[in-house]
Amino acid sequence: MSAPVPLARRAAAEAVGTAALVAVVVGSGIQAAELTRDAGVQLLANSLATVLGLGMLIALLGPVSGAHFNPAVTLAAWFTGRRTADGPGPGPGLREVAAYIPAQIAGAIGGAVLADAMFARPLVQWSTHDRSAGHLWLGELVATAGLVWLIFGLARAGRAHLAPVAVASYIGAAYWFTSSTSFANPAVTIGRAFTDTFAGIAPTSVAPFLAAQLAGACVGLVLVAVTFGRPAPVPGDGAVAGRDEQHFPSPARPAEESTVSS
Repeated sequence: MSAPVPLARRAAAEAVGTAALVAVVVGSGIQAAELTRDAGVQLLANSLATVLGLGMLIALLGPVSGAHFNPAVTLAAWFTGRRTADGPGPGPGLREVAAYIPAQIAGAIGGAVLADAMFARPLVQWSTHDRSAGHLWLGELVATAGLVWLIFGLARAGRAHLAPVAVASYIGAAYWFTSSTSFANPAVTIGRAFTDTFAGIAPTSVAPFLAAQLAGACVGLVLVAVTFGRPAPVPGDGAVAGRDEQHFPSPARPAEESTVSS
């Protein structure tokens, strides 16, 4: 068993991974908008690039940081793994949460700036794409709930190795079945406010999206509890809830033991 990955390296992986994810989302949106005026084709190109990019990033950085790239996932991992019967649980602690979330947000902003730079756009230009409507907030709640349900459900079911394909596929599907096109990520939402392009979101629309996403994460955890129950104790381990479950999203595990999440 190798030593745990240092927190600074894990936080750096979260920042770089989130930056790359937002660069894929924003950059493919710009490219699609320049190549065609058909909104359906634009969304298809944007969603396809996101699916491929996200799957690759999860597979690449999952062994380093857990590949959260998403404050909602980080907070859910902390909440579900915060304690066991014997004390602190195997999930990320508050120290990890405090390192991950700023790294994810900074990375998301940097990814948006990078995408704009690659297409000779103003490096920072607030989006004018208003997304303020109740049905869009509901779409974000549903998208985030499904994402959290999938990630932690895979862990409970012992299918965490399927995460790169399953999570990327879910996000690709949610682009199309949700009214909001499935941001499902507070950091990505903030980053996309910095680009006035196809994938942008007006700053005034950000706060309701974040609230819907956090509410969706709570709903997702409820769905995990309802459909999978509490994780069973591991024989000879002494821990009550958490080793099998947190084996998936926890970034604190050694590299060879870590699996991935989005």
